[in-house]
Amino acid sequence: MSSRPRRLSGLDRLVLQADRVLRTLTPGAATAGRASPADVAPPPSLDAAEQRHAAGLMRINHTGEVCAQALYAGQALTAKLPDVRDAMEQAAREEEDHLAWCEARLRELHSGPSLLNPLFYGLSFAVGAAAGIAGDKWSLGFVEETERQVVRHLETHLGRLPTQDARSAAILDQMRVDEAKHADMAQGAGAAALPFPVRRLMQAMARVMTTTVYRL
Repeated sequence: MSSRPRRLSGLDRLVLQADRVLRTLTPGAATAGRASPADVAPPPSLDAAEQRHAAGLMRINHTGEVCAQALYAGQALTAKLPDVRDAMEQAAREEEDHLAWCEARLRELHSGPSLLNPLFYGLSFAVGAAAGIAGDKWSLGFVEETERQVVRHLETHLGRLPTQDARSAAILDQMRVDEAKHADMAQGAGAAALPFPVRRLMQAMARVMTTTVYRL
């Protein structure tokens, strides 16, 4: 009997995508396959302003992971080559760790996810699906550019966190490592360099998200 895994049908993939939407947008539904990097750091002593600031930053990062889930889901749904589709789905599973870690840290900071997550999920899914339709090299190009921008964004947040918040910093540092790996994966798989106007548009969309989600 053959040991090859069964290829999923279009209906199978739609069901999986619906399940992913629910797990991404329902608080407490995301599960991590790896222990949180925050577990190695003691709880910091933060005053009220520092706690609100750390929560705002972690809420941005949580919404960033919601967008990543949606982007990969849209691309996996429309990717043409099976190996590219599989790579997108594997990256989405790894991003779910980040989603669960950020949500757990938000709870520790007595805060919660952004109310705007459904909106940003829908927008990101549409972008991912469009990139997949455009072709696998462009889909991979979106992944590479997105992850490079996320790495820079995480480095900025690491510098903006309260200095004593080692728990949040540990999460963001591991996320930075993982996102750089995803960017390298996309580049190695044949990502096309995105045109400059597209990169600037992505940066503008990211600024809108970070500005609104910090408080909402």
